[in-house]
Amino acid sequence: MNDSLGTLAVLSLSALLAGAINSLAGGGTLFTFSALLAVVPSSVVANATSTVALVPGSLAGAWGYRREMRTASRWTLLLIVPSILGGITGSLLVTRLDEKYFSALVPWLILGAAILFLCQPLAARLAGARKKHETPSAIALAGVILFQFIVAVYGGYFGAGIGILMLSALGIMGLDDIHQMNALKTILAGCINGVSVVVFVIDHKVEWPFALTMAVAAIVGGYLGARTARRLNRRLVRWMVIAIGFGLAGYYFYQQWTKGSLS
Repeated sequence: MNDSLGTLAVLSLSALLAGAINSLAGGGTLFTFSALLAVVPSSVVANATSTVALVPGSLAGAWGYRREMRTASRWTLLLIVPSILGGITGSLLVTRLDEKYFSALVPWLILGAAILFLCQPLAARLAGARKKHETPSAIALAGVILFQFIVAVYGGYFGAGIGILMLSALGIMGLDDIHQMNALKTILAGCINGVSVVVFVIDHKVEWPFALTMAVAAIVGGYLGARTARRLNRRLVRWMVIAIGFGLAGYYFYQQWTKGSLS
């Protein structure tokens, strides 16, 4: 396993970008997971190490949104339990199932995350169609709790794109302050990834030298991303993530096709 300074520099850069992008909308896992997959022998270890590395960045991002967090306490209390339960479920699926299943799903998961980014404007328009001050019904609240659990299962299993899913759901429920929504999304993502970290550590799936180095970079990226969110061109960032996501999905599909052809 190559642990040269060059490798650490590339991994740290991926974590810095991931921390910043996660503070804006989510999707940073696309960078860290793909970078780790090039230097560790196991896709499950790459996924676990990526998750561990990005949790501190999520906490830093939440601190950057601390003012908005005060006004999102009702939604935090409502969605934190399904986030934790779903995160545990998803991460147990990763560690308990045969690794070949996760490896086979990798290109599909990355492609799905890229499509989520691509569909974000449509989700935003659907969310905007809802009246700003309309009170959600009990059925709608139950629906968003169930949806959050499903998102958390996916987040514990892989995670790229959960920010987009959560922002879309919150918008449909009537939240219209993007910074408040980002604060809530960051807190819930931190819960999902936090419980996943516990599972991954217990099951010895983390490459700690990489995880610790990347965590420092993710903290810096997460805080800076949250602090500068109002000044960055989000459209440009989103299209960069979309392009990278589709490119990576194509690359891993090609790898699987090549292996299949040689076997």
